[in-house]
Amino acid sequence: MLRVEGISKTFNVGTVNEKKALNNLSLHLAPGDFVTVIGGNGAGKSTLLNSVAGVFAVDEGKILINGIDVTHLAEHRRAKYIGRVFQDPMLGTAAGMMIEENLALAMRRGKTPGLGYMMDGKQTDYFKKLLAELDLGLENRLTAKVGLLSGGQRQALTLLMATMKKPELLLLDEHTAALDPKTAEKVLNLTEKIVNRDKLTTLMITHNMRDALRFGNRLIMMNNGKIVVDVDAEQKAKLKITDLLDLFEKAAGAEFANDSMLLG
Repeated sequence: MLRVEGISKTFNVGTVNEKKALNNLSLHLAPGDFVTVIGGNGAGKSTLLNSVAGVFAVDEGKILINGIDVTHLAEHRRAKYIGRVFQDPMLGTAAGMMIEENLALAMRRGKTPGLGYMMDGKQTDYFKKLLAELDLGLENRLTAKVGLLSGGQRQALTLLMATMKKPELLLLDEHTAALDPKTAEKVLNLTEKIVNRDKLTTLMITHNMRDALRFGNRLIMMNNGKIVVDVDAEQKAKLKITDLLDLFEKAAGAEFANDSMLLG
């Protein structure tokens, strides 16, 4: 479903701040794979997701989604294939618009803008049904402005919007990091439910080792722009956090064990 072939990305080329964020990285995801991505700060995790999403162009290599070469497609051209949820709950939704308007726009992702997002009774009923699954009471607040929602409610709504059209690929960039533990747990459980139900091919970045082991059928670890460990479902089921730390140390040195964020 996703094929990343030898991509590299260097920022601030030729300056004292030059940083090779991705280094000849290759990654293949089969349809329905739910892959958690973990690594220290600056490992290249978000750069990988941004490259796949088309936020910026890679220096070399190829990116294919469901056999389609999207390497040189602009971000908005890739929107028809990709759903994305960001770390910041304020991103991914339009604060000044109503919940139902945000959902209507999400339904038109990848299509030419127009007046087709206008509400009708059938669409409103569909939105209510979707929102009821979140168990947050939002099905009774369709006309509420999104800016009035809590961070957790907005993130749950963003997740719903990102998955409504069952994208070829779902990208989750530490999407619970800004939430309190109770709300983060709720959003993670909702994520797992949607991904498994719709068999969505998913990449989920996390700094939390427990979450990396708990969710998904595969785990990859990154360091210095490379994938240093790739653990399949069978191996993953046998691992504990201490085992994961040992793998990190063997693959990339003691810096992983000293990364306090990875011990969350």
